[in-house]
Amino acid sequence: MAAGAARRDPGSGGERRILCVGLVCLDIISVVEAYPPEDSDTSFIVADFRRRGVDVSHVAWQPRGDVPCACCVVSAASGSRTIVLYDTNLPDVTARDFEKVDLSRFKWIHWEARNVAEQVEMIRRVERHNRSRGAGERVRISVEVEKPRQELLELLGLGEVVFISKDLAQHFGYSSAPEALRGLRSRVQPRATMICAWAEAGADAMGPDGEILHSDAFPPETVVDTLGAGDTFNAAVIFALSEGKSLQEALTFGCRIAGKKCGIQGFDGLV
Repeated sequence: MAAGAARRDPGSGGERRILCVGLVCLDIISVVEAYPPEDSDTSFIVADFRRRGVDVSHVAWQPRGDVPCACCVVSAASGSRTIVLYDTNLPDVTARDFEKVDLSRFKWIHWEARNVAEQVEMIRRVERHNRSRGAGERVRISVEVEKPRQELLELLGLGEVVFISKDLAQHFGYSSAPEALRGLRSRVQPRATMICAWAEAGADAMGPDGEILHSDAFPPETVVDTLGAGDTFNAAVIFALSEGKSLQEALTFGCRIAGKKCGIQGFDGLV
């Protein structure tokens, strides 16, 4: 199952949504009783999405390959995690898959940098769509470049909002989020917004004006589970910006929600 899942707004009727383009992986969190039955990975994920109100109507179902599965050992003492990923031959979402998406239904589409050539075609399609629409009908484009792989760097220049991982920043030799934002500024569009989270140091952002904004981290009283904190941060920032919040408000909101997530097991309780 390659992912193209949209967040459903309960009771929103025809309201435009947020679409995420990436890959779904099943994480098994070191509790033997939690293992899904054999050969049920896909139905387990779909049921979990539906329970949380995520629309899976745009998922690109694949006729071959297996669901990627990660076994995660979470430290009870610190909440840190060790991940062993069993990767598979599951194909990524293609530009042909993306052609089936009705762009008018969405106000924001987010890409997790993966198969760059295909994702570039997808983003170009959204850009063409936006050129023929009024300001209120355009789709905002965000990308996350997490893994320090050379071929993924092309996507830095295609997002209106660009999330840069701590791993990527350190790969380039930067020792802090502000340093990374300044150093990588030339790789993004002139009017793009850059965001870089730095774990317990909080997160920083740079808007088109070049000003650096900062939010401290909001660590929980007890760190329980950090698995997914980065994705939680990204999702919270995108949600806040899509609702018209300022960049500073969105950055702080992202850090607050990510901190909340670190204090609970899994994601239940974040709503």
